[in-house]
Amino acid sequence: MNELETDDHLVLAATPLRLGFLGVGWIGRHRMKAILDTNLAQAVAIADPSAEMVREAQALAPGAEVVEGLDALLARDIDGIVIATPSARHAEQAIQALQAGVSVFCQKPLGRSATEVKNVIHAAKAADRLLHVDFSYRQTAGLARIRDIIRSGELGQIFAADLTFHNAYGPDKPWFYNKSLSGGGCVMDLGVHIVDMALWCLDFPAVTSVSSQLMAGGRPLDPGSGEVEDYAVATVTLANGTVLRLACSWRLQAGQDAVIEASFFGTNGGASMRNVNGSFYDFRSERFYGTSREILAEPPDEWGGRAASAWAMHLARSKAYDPTCETILQVTETIDGIYSAQQDLKSESTLTYRQEPL
Repeated sequence: MNELETDDHLVLAATPLRLGFLGVGWIGRHRMKAILDTNLAQAVAIADPSAEMVREAQALAPGAEVVEGLDALLARDIDGIVIATPSARHAEQAIQALQAGVSVFCQKPLGRSATEVKNVIHAAKAADRLLHVDFSYRQTAGLARIRDIIRSGELGQIFAADLTFHNAYGPDKPWFYNKSLSGGGCVMDLGVHIVDMALWCLDFPAVTSVSSQLMAGGRPLDPGSGEVEDYAVATVTLANGTVLRLACSWRLQAGQDAVIEASFFGTNGGASMRNVNGSFYDFRSERFYGTSREILAEPPDEWGGRAASAWAMHLARSKAYDPTCETILQVTETIDGIYSAQQDLKSESTLTYRQEPL
């Protein structure tokens, strides 16, 4: 039997979870390995249009059956599915799986709009099945430590936060640059992470206003052009008075591979997580007191697969609907607000959340 340690007690799983994997590119395979390493699950079937990706996935799960697509995956007797496909497919694929009674772990973004995300959440609730999204930066030791400090009140009233995600390369797959497939550019790809990091650390206060400017190729983005943004800045004001300053980009002349930062400033101190030497994976977190600082967390920290393994651990305990997934909607509504605000640069976009109950 497999053992699963929880906060309260030890749960014994008589049989491994049976999982399907839809999309086994680098991210899909990385999450597969993290899940299989828990020893709580087995890969029953995998599907991907790339024969090369399938071969590499089979090296991790040699016993997995290779099938043609989502319908074939759902025809197998599986408890859950891991979705790592192009963004345009996420919502419809998640809904189909949930309606089939299968729990879902999906790459971000769950949907290209708040409407798509709301439909997925409704499907999860109706099916009473577990739904999680891979907001992986929540799993870093440094950000988790910062969140704990903020929630303890040690920093006083948080009045400002600055979050940045610059990727000096940009995606290497053409669908990222097709708005109908991706839903947007760097805001949808990277901005979704920093919006989630900010709201998660602050316990998801309501958003009252958003202003933004999006650019493509060094020019203001024309919303009707069909282009996607490669640089974006936004100011988000929260109901508690906190102001978020957000910036993200692809192919910025940043002098290093990436610039990733989440800094929070309170009346009694501050805290920040920053990537080390341009790394996408290594972070140092510090707490600030005036002009002094102390280290909270440093590399190494193997955080990349923790969200996936946490989903598997949760699923081993219960496949039932988890209402914490509803915070995904607020993240997506904020992303919608950033896109809406840039369409009229002379005015702000005022957002109201949850006008209708989920």
